[in-house]
Amino acid sequence: MKKPIFKNKKLLGGIIIAVLALAVVAAVLVSSLSGNRISQEISIAEAQKIVDDTFDGIAKNTAQGAITILDKSEITVNDISYGLEKNVILDCSYTAVDAKGALSDKIDQIMENVYGYYLKNEEKGRKTNATKISIFVKADIVAALENAAPTNGEIQLHIYETAEGLKLHLSEDMVNTVTGGLVDITKAIKATTTVQYNGETVDITKKNTLRTGIIDCITLNNYASEKPVTGNKLIAAWEDFKDEFYRNFLEKNRWTYLIQGLGTTLSVTFFAALMGIALGFIIAVIRCTNQMTGKLKLIDGICRVYLTVMRGTPVMVQLLILFFVFLLPLNVDKFIAAVICFGLNSGAYVAEIVRGGIMSVDKGQIEAGRSLGFNYVQTMVHFVLPQAFKAILPALANEFITLLKESSVAFYIGVADLTQGGLKIRSITYSNFMPLIAVALIYLALVMILTKLVSLLERRLAKSDH
Repeated sequence: MKKPIFKNKKLLGGIIIAVLALAVVAAVLVSSLSGNRISQEISIAEAQKIVDDTFDGIAKNTAQGAITILDKSEITVNDISYGLEKNVILDCSYTAVDAKGALSDKIDQIMENVYGYYLKNEEKGRKTNATKISIFVKADIVAALENAAPTNGEIQLHIYETAEGLKLHLSEDMVNTVTGGLVDITKAIKATTTVQYNGETVDITKKNTLRTGIIDCITLNNYASEKPVTGNKLIAAWEDFKDEFYRNFLEKNRWTYLIQGLGTTLSVTFFAALMGIALGFIIAVIRCTNQMTGKLKLIDGICRVYLTVMRGTPVMVQLLILFFVFLLPLNVDKFIAAVICFGLNSGAYVAEIVRGGIMSVDKGQIEAGRSLGFNYVQTMVHFVLPQAFKAILPALANEFITLLKESSVAFYIGVADLTQGGLKIRSITYSNFMPLIAVALIYLALVMILTKLVSLLERRLAKSDH
C-alpha cells in the first residue's frame, strides 16, 4: 500500500491556498500589463459626439447661470492621438463666455444687493434661505452672462476607456477653462467674508446663506472631476475599494472613531464583567446555602426573582428601561448606566454557572472540612469555592466573550462604543458596507483572540488535572 505524499493536511491546505493566491495575483498582473492603449480607435466625429453628449449631460438639472454659460460654449475636436493610459488625447478649440470677467465686476454690487434684501426680510420677520436669495439674484447674474464678452483658445481633453465604456475626463481645470473661469468665480464667492453696505464694511463670515444663494445660481457641480479608472472590472473594483477605504477611514482620520469606540466597549465589558462576577458569586453562594442548609429562604426567593427577570428579558430592553426609566431622571452618566445594566445581566448568568460549579463539588469535601473543625463559611472559602472556581473558569471566560458582544447595544442610549463609532462614520460618508464590516471584523477579531485564550486556559487546566 502506497503512503500518502502529504501526511500533514495543514501543510497541504497551506500550499493550495498559496497557489490560489499566486494565481489571482498573476491574473491581475497579466490583465494590467495586457495593454495600456485603448482597445479600438475612434474617429474625430465619434470623439466629438462623446464631448457633446458629456456637456449636454452636465447642463441637465444645473443652475440657470451655468446653463447660460454652457449654451454659449462650444468645443470643437480638431485632432486625436492615443496615449499610454488607455486614453484618447483630443486637441480641441473652444469658444466660451468670459464668466469670470463678467461677474468679477458685478459681484460686489450683487453681494450688496443680496445683503440689503436679507436685512429687509429680517426687519419684516421673514426667514431668508439660499433658495430665496438665488431667485432674487438670478436675473442680474443671467443678464451679466448674456452680455459677457466671448473668450476662446486651445485645450487638450482626454477620453479614457473604462469598464463602462469611453468617458471624457472633466477635470476641474478643464471645466474652468471651457466655462470662462466659472470655477474661479465660484471659489471667490465662497471666500467672500465682507460686504460693503451703505458705505460700511459688514462681516458676513457667519452668514453662509448669502454666499450659498449666489453660488446656487452659477454652480456646476453635477460631474465627477476624478480621473476615470481604466482597466478591467477587477482593477476597477480594487480602485473603488481603495477609494472607499480612504474616504471612510483615512480621510480626516475617521478611523479614530473606531479606536475610541473600541476603548469604550472594552471598558464597559471589563467593569460589567467585574460587577457580574462579584454579584454572581454572592447569589450563587446564597442559593447553594439555601439548597444545602435550608437557611436564607427569603433572600433566596429574591435571588430567584432576579434571575428569572434578568434571564427572561432581552438585554436591550433591560438597558432601555434601566436608563430611561430609573437612571436618566437621576442624571446618571450613560457609561455608568451601561456598566450597571450589563453587570446585572451578566451576574444572573454567572450566578448559575457558579452555582453549578459549587454543586458539582463532592459533598464529601464539605464533610471533610467540617470534620477538621471548619465552620460552614470557612469550608466554602477554603475547600468548595477553589475547586468550583477551577471547574467553572472556562465557562466564566465564555460569559465574558458573550458580554463583549452584547455590549454592542449600548449605542441605543448614546454610549460612544464601537458600534456607535461605525455608525458615526456611516452617517458622515453615507457608506454602509465599509463602516459596518469594519465593526464586525473588530468584534470578530476580539472574540477570536478571547476564544484562543479560553482554549489555552482549558488545556492548562486539563494538564493540571493529570
